[in-house]
Amino acid sequence: MPPDSSLSVAARLWLAFACFWRVLLDGSFAERVRAVTAGSDRPTSEPPPPPELPAAPPEPPADRGLALLSLLQREGRLVDFLEQDIVGFSDADVGAAARVVHDGCRKVLRGHAKLAPVRPEEEGTRVTVANGFSPSEIRLTGNVQGAAPFTGTLRHRGWRATDFRVPTAVQGSDPSVLAPAEVEL
Repeated sequence: MPPDSSLSVAARLWLAFACFWRVLLDGSFAERVRAVTAGSDRPTSEPPPPPELPAAPPEPPADRGLALLSLLQREGRLVDFLEQDIVGFSDADVGAAARVVHDGCRKVLRGHAKLAPVRPEEEGTRVTVANGFSPSEIRLTGNVQGAAPFTGTLRHRGWRATDFRVPTAVQGSDPSVLAPAEVEL
C-alpha cells in the first residue's frame, strides 16, 4: 500500500504515538493492526467503529515560562546581559557584569528549583556506565565504541530538578513584557 502523502509528518507522528499505546492497551485493535501489517486489509472479524484518538496533551502556558524569564531579568538582568554586545568591553567589565547576573539568577534558581547532581561522584573521578543507562541522564563523549559497560572520566555530574515551581504571571499583566521600559523624570 503506497504511503498517504496527504498526512503531514507531524500528523503521522501523532498517529504513530496514539497507535503505539492503543496496540499496547487494546487487544482487538492490536489484532486488526497485525492483520493489516500482514498484508491483508481486512481483519478476520468486522472491526468496531474507530474510537476517538486521545487528545494531544495541552501545551504548557507560555505565560509561566515568560514569568520565569521575567524574574531572571528582574533579579539578574539576564536578558540585558545576553542582548548586550560585549565585544568592545574589557574582560574586567564583562566579569563584573557577569558577577551581578550570576548572583541575581542564582537567587531566582534557588528560590524556584531544588537541584541534585545526576551522578554522585566528584568530577574527575573514573566511573563505569552500566548497560541500560539512560541517555537522558548520561551523555557519552570522546571515543565511544562498542557496547556498555563503559569506563571513563566524569567531566560533569549533570543536574536533575528534584522540585520546580514555575511562577505564575500576574493576572491582567502582559506576560510578554519581561521588563518594562524605564523612564526617568
